[in-house]
Amino acid sequence: MKDNLSQRSNAMSFDVEDYFQVQAFADVCDRARWDGYESRVERNTNLILDLLAERGTHATFFTLGWVAERYPSIVRRVVAEGHELASHGYAHHRVDQQTPDQFRADIRQTKQILEGATGAPIKGYRAATFSVGPTTPWAFQVLEEEGYAYSSSVYPVAHDNYSNPDAPRFAYRPKGTSRLWEYPISTVRLAGRNIPCGGGGYFRFAPYAAFRRAIAHINETEHQSAIFYLHPWEVDPDQPRPEGVSLKSRFRHYLNLTRTVPRLKRLLQDFRWDRIDRVFAANPAT
Repeated sequence: MKDNLSQRSNAMSFDVEDYFQVQAFADVCDRARWDGYESRVERNTNLILDLLAERGTHATFFTLGWVAERYPSIVRRVVAEGHELASHGYAHHRVDQQTPDQFRADIRQTKQILEGATGAPIKGYRAATFSVGPTTPWAFQVLEEEGYAYSSSVYPVAHDNYSNPDAPRFAYRPKGTSRLWEYPISTVRLAGRNIPCGGGGYFRFAPYAAFRRAIAHINETEHQSAIFYLHPWEVDPDQPRPEGVSLKSRFRHYLNLTRTVPRLKRLLQDFRWDRIDRVFAANPAT
């Protein structure tokens, strides 16, 4: 077993949603028909939990209320094995497509579902498609009012689905809040731009060595903990393929799915990982 590249703990997280619930498929996989698709989320989440158990690693699982209602065994296993359970909203609605009242109802409902299924307090939230940004400053205040302690809803990069490149790169307290923290997904600065190194499709597209160097840089040069994320469907190259998905979305969604598990195993070995709440417990801004 190789030694970890850094003794600093980083935050490992997973957004628990099924393949047909992703934003890229929203035009062809209507929410009203979600129950008609073959579900793979239970199988895939259990595979991830098995991998984490093999390494003795804990993580944070941002879970849809929709998933928890139908597959309560997932969230119960998450909590039973010492992971952090957190909210991903009820049905993957973008925050910037909701009113403040709709958002409040969504995060309140999801919190009640997750806490009711497990008895575990829900303190963390991650927005669908990182859709908290300059047009939704009220979202952080609503989260605080509804009893959440932190959000991990900002990916400070330029992207067609969640462009927020001017947001802080590391933990910060959003304007208008007194207790809530935002923990952005990790990036590195290169040539005056934020370069993504926090997981998702970028993890499958870029060379693994690049991710490894980027996280080591965040730990050793910037003296910060990295925040990484994946989805359960990213460990499933055999998932069904809905018809009507655009070429760009197919490329992003299916690219290098066979590489996810081997790369995740290397990542778990190369660095120290833990739940978001524990990584930032002692000093939220470190």
